[in-house]
Amino acid sequence: MVPAMTNTTCAELVSDLEATVSSGSPERRVLMLQRVLHLFLSSAARLNETQIGVFDDVMVRLIEHVEAPALVHLSAALAASSSAPQQAVRRLACHKDIAVAGPVLLRSSALSDAALVEIASRLGRQHLLTISCRRTIGEALTDILLKRGDLDVCRALAKNAGAKFSEAGYAAIVAAAEPHKDIADSLVLRPDLPAAMLRELLSKATDAVRLALLKSAPPKLRQSIREVLDDIAAHVSQKATEPVVYSEAHAKIAALSNSGKLTDSVINRFAMRREATNVIVSLSVLSGAPIEVIAPLMEEKSCDGLIVACRASRLDWQTALSIIRSRSMPQLTEQERTIAKEKFEKLYLSTAQQTIRFGLLGSAATKPDATGRAVATAGAER
Repeated sequence: MVPAMTNTTCAELVSDLEATVSSGSPERRVLMLQRVLHLFLSSAARLNETQIGVFDDVMVRLIEHVEAPALVHLSAALAASSSAPQQAVRRLACHKDIAVAGPVLLRSSALSDAALVEIASRLGRQHLLTISCRRTIGEALTDILLKRGDLDVCRALAKNAGAKFSEAGYAAIVAAAEPHKDIADSLVLRPDLPAAMLRELLSKATDAVRLALLKSAPPKLRQSIREVLDDIAAHVSQKATEPVVYSEAHAKIAALSNSGKLTDSVINRFAMRREATNVIVSLSVLSGAPIEVIAPLMEEKSCDGLIVACRASRLDWQTALSIIRSRSMPQLTEQERTIAKEKFEKLYLSTAQQTIRFGLLGSAATKPDATGRAVATAGAER
């Protein structure tokens, strides 16, 4: 039967081992290692614990007497085996050559968290970086990786959705992310990031980073990021004590307008970055309305005034919606967005321009004309 044959074969391996190790050539040791590996892989599913232990002892002994190139293949093969001998895998994982250690450090299920913590506590950068890319990493292991690892380890952990962070671990990696945009970007996109830390990262992020994050985040996470940004914007607005100075922004926006570069995409970026000053000045320049008329619209609960200003500025609906969303106001519901879009698309361009320039806000979007027909429903001039 197969178990008896396997036991006999194991006994033969043990008897051959001493002779091969003590007097065999390097080539013979490699051949024996290959034979042992092939025999193990072909019968692994049928081996009992004792038999696996025999293979473990033989492999460990051979690993000590075989050069690194031959061990690379062994490591790759055992990394893919769910029943790989544990001591042999651990010996490979501790090998100083990362080409040997890498496969089992990255993929082997035979390495327990305790073993990985011990390895991470004493081995070097490449070993730490490889462990940081494992499919799953527990909190204790993440803690030691953050303690001993460099920025590349932090980057790998921040991107690794299977890495779990303790409270101290999150505090450590958020601190590391502060001067490093790429780490911060990865952390913000983690769905398990605590809300307080998400706020901390976003509050320190530049407008360009915030825009990039909103573009790359999945829909559910994008809404969370928007809510945090809205809260930050409202908090900043409440604490502001100095009047906004528009002269510098006006010079820049006027230059863009004169060169034909003040486009929807440019203004959309201003809005996505929540650059309220640039948005206000852009609407003023394009619509012909004074800043004093445009600025209060950003603070109004209703978005009707902004709809008129955006239509008067010849912007498209997506840009108008980005501007509406950029305010420190509660976001529109789906129904409110539908109504706002309908108002925007039905509003005459000429009506919008006259309304915004002569301070008649509210009439274009909501009041009927002399015939009783709502002005905003007659169709839009292009």
